[in-house]
Amino acid sequence: MAEDLRAAVASQMKRLSSSGEVVDGLAENGHQNKRLKSDADEEDAEDQNKRSPKRKIVLLMAYSGKGYHGMQRNVGSSQFKTIEDDLVSALVQSGCIPENHGEDMKKMSFQRCARTDKGVSAAGQIVSLKVRLIDDILEKINNHLPSHIRILGLKRVTGGFNSKNKCDARTYSYMLPTFAFAHKDHDVQEEVYRLDKETLQKVNKLLGCYKGTHNFHNFTSQKGPRDPSAKRYIMEMYCGEPFVRENIEFAVIKVKGQSFMMHQIRKMIGLVIAIVKGYAAESIIERSWGEEKVDVPKAPGLGLVLERVHFEKYNRRFGNDGLHEPLEWTEEEEKIAVFKEQYIYPTIINTEKEEKSMANWLNTLSIHDFNSSAVGMQANDKNSKNSSDLEGSDGCDDDSD
Repeated sequence: MAEDLRAAVASQMKRLSSSGEVVDGLAENGHQNKRLKSDADEEDAEDQNKRSPKRKIVLLMAYSGKGYHGMQRNVGSSQFKTIEDDLVSALVQSGCIPENHGEDMKKMSFQRCARTDKGVSAAGQIVSLKVRLIDDILEKINNHLPSHIRILGLKRVTGGFNSKNKCDARTYSYMLPTFAFAHKDHDVQEEVYRLDKETLQKVNKLLGCYKGTHNFHNFTSQKGPRDPSAKRYIMEMYCGEPFVRENIEFAVIKVKGQSFMMHQIRKMIGLVIAIVKGYAAESIIERSWGEEKVDVPKAPGLGLVLERVHFEKYNRRFGNDGLHEPLEWTEEEEKIAVFKEQYIYPTIINTEKEEKSMANWLNTLSIHDFNSSAVGMQANDKNSKNSSDLEGSDGCDDDSD
């Protein structure tokens, strides 16, 4: 009987042990199943991204350029941070593009419309690229961007669309303190000065001289007088009514042209300032379009903003074809205006007050020889560069990507 009891206990222990092994095994398998399920979820998300159609789109961008070494990304160089560094990172993190497309931007057919340079901001930059059209795409991209860089709009475009080549005009603005127009013989206080109507009319008369097609070889360092590409077409250029911010009066100059060369806009504005202040004669503008080398001063980079890019020919051909939208941003105008008020204008105003870039540059105008041609200009350029290049070049190098 005792033997029967021991046999029964042994049998029970064996069953418990076997049951425990089974339970342990199930537990282990349960964990394994959880792990497999987690892996499967990640794979499903990845597969969903892969299944999301890749389409050619354009993104409407706004950004404050302070602290960045321009728009264009320098792949493999982390020394100078650019706007595109942050944009590409956000595109990868949001799942719009695979990581290897961020390393080789040609794989997503990436193209910027205009290459803004160091410190230059934009309210209406356009980039074209191929992305996965994921849900809530704008929100997801913006979630991975700093607040001073925003994607404000998205539109589908034709497969062969290139934002730089299809752009037929660009509009820039230049915000500057109006004391820049005070005559050199007048002792003015920066916060007290107010631009009178007569001076504003003279400024606009001079800016209007730039309209049309002219040889702007003196307004860049890259072109000779007989280089056909130095001829540029300016559609409009004017200075708006002044306004007061932080006790300083400012004005905004607008210029629309087919394309611009490096430093061109800053030199166009710099020469007008030199004339209005009494350093140069009005005739120097027409003389600058001739073959001789003319000493043209370059205004500071601070204040330059890419306002808008225009696709009028594209819109006429594809804007109403039933498949594509015209590249116009009427619905985004309010968001653009809000962004400028929050990020672009305050940066320009505060930087001007702190660093006095315009006031410092104005002090260099007296060293220019506006009556000379090539003689002595190299030294003048060098001295002026120490002041005006602190904010970087103007980033209007639309045709040298």
